Amino acid sequence: MSSAGVMALGPMQEEFLPICFDGGRSPHCLSGSQLQDSILIFLAVPGAPPMPMSVLGTESIASVKLRIQRFRGFVVNKQRLVLDGHELARNNCHVKDYGLADGNVLHVVIRMADLRLINIETATGKKFQFQVDQSRNVKYLKSKLAVEGDEDLGEDHKLECDGKELEDHQLIANISKKDDAVIHLFIRKPAKLRTQQVDKDTVVTVVTPQEKENLQSEACAVNAAKSAGASPALVEPIIINPKVKLSPEVMRMIGSAIAGLENGHLPVMSAEGSGGVYFMQDALGEKNIAVFKPIDEEPMAENNPRGLPVSTDGEGMKRGTLVGEGAFREVAAYILDHPVGDHESEKRVGFSGVPPTALVQSLHRAKSFKIGSLQMFIENNGSCEDMGPRAFPVEEVHKIAVLDLRLANADRHAGNILVCKEEGGNYKLVPIDHGYCLPEKFEDCTFEWLYWPQAREPFSDETIAYIKSLDAEEDIKLLKFHGWELSARCARVLRISTMLLKKGAARGLTPYDIGRILCRETVNRDSEIENIVQEAEDHVLPGTSELIFLETVSDIIDRHLDKKFA
Repeated sequence: MSSAGVMALGPMQEEFLPICFDGGRSPHCLSGSQLQDSILIFLAVPGAPPMPMSVLGTESIASVKLRIQRFRGFVVNKQRLVLDGHELARNNCHVKDYGLADGNVLHVVIRMADLRLINIETATGKKFQFQVDQSRNVKYLKSKLAVEGDEDLGEDHKLECDGKELEDHQLIANISKKDDAVIHLFIRKPAKLRTQQVDKDTVVTVVTPQEKENLQSEACAVNAAKSAGASPALVEPIIINPKVKLSPEVMRMIGSAIAGLENGHLPVMSAEGSGGVYFMQDALGEKNIAVFKPIDEEPMAENNPRGLPVSTDGEGMKRGTLVGEGAFREVAAYILDHPVGDHESEKRVGFSGVPPTALVQSLHRAKSFKIGSLQMFIENNGSCEDMGPRAFPVEEVHKIAVLDLRLANADRHAGNILVCKEEGGNYKLVPIDHGYCLPEKFEDCTFEWLYWPQAREPFSDETIAYIKSLDAEEDIKLLKFHGWELSARCARVLRISTMLLKKGAARGLTPYDIGRILCRETVNRDSEIENIVQEAEDHVLPGTSELIFLETVSDIIDRHLDKKFA
């Protein structure tokens, strides 16, 4: 059994019996035929010991997620499953397709709807921040403060919410039903504490500040630096090439993030994501203005706060990506999201609407810095995950599709497309989370929009004209100008995906037609584009130039499209 990031198992007690197919837990709940196909795995969930779970080899990933979601004590939804550092992303595939075997540890990256991020401030000015499962009770909260906050609560204290005293046995979830509830903790001796719900839908982590130095647990160091008379630049853009001029939108975003930190408004960890994702607040602390993702807290990185194991070979959760490069990819998606008709405009909205993004360093522990991507926060009405796709305009879906097809996005799901309702009731879609675009291979390309009805509609004339204007060679030069020289394999993927998009659009193909070529139907079956690339590699001689290889790919794509869409 793989043991990365997992506690040792003791004797199997009643609460740790395998989770069965009817939602119960018993070692005798499987039928004879199911036992033959049954696989005993272990769930590694933040905040709990590894738990055994029986699954069927022919069971779908979606089914496993549903049973975890319904399991008493988790109350989880929209979770992501990770095996040996790679996400089990294709919901319709069987468990056995991913090679899941007896004894495997399946990491569950979860978003829990009943968790709160609690800020605690003492009368002496000390500030603490805890992520607390609402299934915990008030006594647990006080013990957590005593241990991690090093506070002596004493015996003479009480806790109140809405004027009512709270008992130690009361659950956090039952304290108040209001989304914006404020919990007041009164400690007669020696201090008064106040806790406020910052985010009712926040991922819990069992990592303490002593174990993982994530940004959130150390953000209070900013105030310490200020009180000591230090004046560090709290957020600074990282500019490799002095000829690069950041857009006014990016500079305003950075300025607002600095103002928020200077006024003591700490970054707030998001409920979303598999890595460290932090909302930076404005000067008044009243709204979010940017999202910061440190590279050392990416999924599988050393300081990841979500409980994921560290990558053993440097590869990220998506095949063909490297841990620590997510921030560069986030910035690259913004840089390559060209506005219609003007690639050089300083103040512009890209064709696909990627929010302004920059590579920055942000103060950490008062003296050192964390490097990561900073992206403008977009006010929204939720994500596409929260509603059915039929309400979305065709053009809005197509602009996301164009971006994903040309960048070979390996992680486009409904949760990372924001929905903004405009005046008149129309919906605008905003793509975020591009840490897995521009991979070195096509293996994990996934587009959830592929099966939306809009994907089967033809591109508009405007979209076709935009696609025609795209130039992979210029894009590669542009990224190099900004300081990121793509690896040879990443550059090849960009060239081929752009080539396919342009050829498909010119033939009148829909996003669905082109996406089906880029994406695998099942985990173990190569996509059409992978077969095309393999055929080209088989045709050319060793040492053949990249130009000749790409010409070979181009010819094969032409033949493939002519045959398939004749």
